[in-house]
Amino acid sequence: MGGLRDPLLVAAAAFVVVVATTPLTIWLSRRLGAVDQPGGRRVNTRPLPRLGGLALYAGLLGAFAVAWLLPTFRPVFRTTSDPIAFVLAATVITAVGVLDDMRGLTASAKLAGQAMAAGVLVLFGVLLRFVYIPGELGTVSLNADLAALLTIAGVVAMINAVNLVDGLDGLASGVVAIATVALLAHLRLTDQALRFGDIPSPQLLLATVLGACLAFLLFNFHPAKVIMGDTGAMLLGLLLGAAGVSAVGGTLAPGPGAGDFAALSIPVLVPALVMAVPLIDTAWAILRRLRTGRAVFSPDKKHLHHRLLELGHSQQRAALIVYLWSALAATAAVSVGLLPLWAVLGLLATGAAVALAVTLAGRRDPRRHRAADEGRPRL
Repeated sequence: MGGLRDPLLVAAAAFVVVVATTPLTIWLSRRLGAVDQPGGRRVNTRPLPRLGGLALYAGLLGAFAVAWLLPTFRPVFRTTSDPIAFVLAATVITAVGVLDDMRGLTASAKLAGQAMAAGVLVLFGVLLRFVYIPGELGTVSLNADLAALLTIAGVVAMINAVNLVDGLDGLASGVVAIATVALLAHLRLTDQALRFGDIPSPQLLLATVLGACLAFLLFNFHPAKVIMGDTGAMLLGLLLGAAGVSAVGGTLAPGPGAGDFAALSIPVLVPALVMAVPLIDTAWAILRRLRTGRAVFSPDKKHLHHRLLELGHSQQRAALIVYLWSALAATAAVSVGLLPLWAVLGLLATGAAVALAVTLAGRRDPRRHRAADEGRPRL
């Protein structure tokens, strides 16, 4: 693969654009009345502007403009439709998010918008073309209909996973940043480049998302000045899902010796494993609501981040705990392609023990914690 210079320049461009435009989104949110009010299932104690996701979208456009000038990524724009797919899909999901943040969309309308954005990726050729099944089957090529269905389902699932994890200040930005670092590490540390050739499309997208997330954390980590809203959460979910799909399906066929789990599966599994916490939380929420006869999409205050706050963790500590679990899952996923299985299991067991100890230790009394945080802005 190419050197680090160009991906770092793309990440820096996204960072600078997000830092420059986030104050504008704060002003715009207040001007339009797009402000998240305290109460209900919210845990913020004062109104917060909620169109911060527009800055993330601006970061995407700015980073791609810079990438077009760089030798590593210029072939992506000249020989593939990937950048067009990423930008158009991002535009669709951003529009859906703005409508939801401004007016509120029904669950079915939001789901339709998410599927439309994922469909744009498929329309421009960003889709899973094959999967790896351990055993004699090995690499299995997918027909067009199945490839499109799996791609749309996977991207929509990732959109909703990131949207769900966006429940505390800095949570979604931090977790997505961890996922991008893990996937970038996998692409560079494995021999996937030798098998697939240079694959700059996912690198371009991952570098962009990483820079944008790190910049947004400057404004969004507790106490937050702005939140990304559904606009930003759904956008990050779309881009993360698209990067994973692009890393696997961006070639016409795997090269010689590419039929192994690490090369063909981990680029999709890394984002999924990093999002394992919100995905499991989502599944449990659905079962919980079905068991009590409530609508599947009805909100409540029983998600993981709510429970961490109830245990007495501060918002900062709760976010860092989720970061720790996400980093553990990402490390385990990337290690599969680099270490023996026994080493991966040992690393996972040790990390899980440490993460569990951190989760359960050092908690404060919830009542004292709430009193101490009274008046401080929280999402």
